[in-house]
Amino acid sequence: MSTKTALITGITGQDGAYLAQLLLSKGYAVHGVVRRSSHAGVFDHRLKWLGIENDVALHDGNLLDLSSLARIVQAVQPDEVYNLAAQSFVTASWQQPLLTGQITGLGAVNLLECVRTLKPDARYYQASSSEMFGLIQEQVQSEATPFYPRSPYGVAKLYAHWMTVNYRESFALHASNGILFNHESPLRGVEFVTRKVTDGVARIKLGLAKELRLGNIDAKRDWGHAKDYTRAMWMMLQQDKPDDFVIATGRTTTVRDMCALAFAHVNLAIDDHLVIDEKLYRPAEVEVLLGNPAKAEAAFGWKAEISLEAMIQEMVEADLKRLGGRA
Repeated sequence: MSTKTALITGITGQDGAYLAQLLLSKGYAVHGVVRRSSHAGVFDHRLKWLGIENDVALHDGNLLDLSSLARIVQAVQPDEVYNLAAQSFVTASWQQPLLTGQITGLGAVNLLECVRTLKPDARYYQASSSEMFGLIQEQVQSEATPFYPRSPYGVAKLYAHWMTVNYRESFALHASNGILFNHESPLRGVEFVTRKVTDGVARIKLGLAKELRLGNIDAKRDWGHAKDYTRAMWMMLQQDKPDDFVIATGRTTTVRDMCALAFAHVNLAIDDHLVIDEKLYRPAEVEVLLGNPAKAEAAFGWKAEISLEAMIQEMVEADLKRLGGRA
């Protein structure tokens, strides 16, 4: 078992919670940065869902506050640093482009600076995103595919990505980018389309709603499970040399077909309940994303293990359980 220490920003998010669970299972001492808010008692609900809220050490901090990050890095002295914090809801990034740029882009550089100056031997993971590919330049996206982000979120992630590369090359940091394609779970926020669908389907099944309203259901995404993807994060930082890796399933599916899986799981007809609302369309849509994870498989043997079908069923069942007391 490991005696390493890990520091995770965004530990109360979907990926942070699953990563914390994985690292704890490997014997790590796990520390997390949390941005305190008025939602006391609610912010760590994902850690509570996994039953690990008492097994991690949480530190007040913010990616926008360099002094708080420096204090935490100095106190924790982490062997591994995982930057998962971001304003990560793509749709909101058009309403909050400056905040998205500050947190998702500049925030990563604040953390890189702390690692460079206070713990330069730490291994650093940056959560990059398939949204950086945006208006795709190749039908299947790999590490060599040119980027063309189509949202303020994608642009901010691209800045953080290239700054991570720059710090690796300029200061010899062990800093890697994981270019993760869409990954979901029962811990996903309800504002994201997969969880919006499974929550909506559960509500309809329980008689709490009659319809599910969505925007562009013909968009295609490469969806995987967050458990598989956080495993890839850890595997990257165990490599002798840092690098950048696409993490994806290699399979693309329309939003429509993903919805059909959720409705079919509870024996409902999709056409009876799905409503298309043009108000929900993005200003600039990313029509197709499909990743090629061959480099990660060749470098450290990573493969997605949980299918889209199994993931959607798990999410629907979790939402039925959550909502069951309200029916």
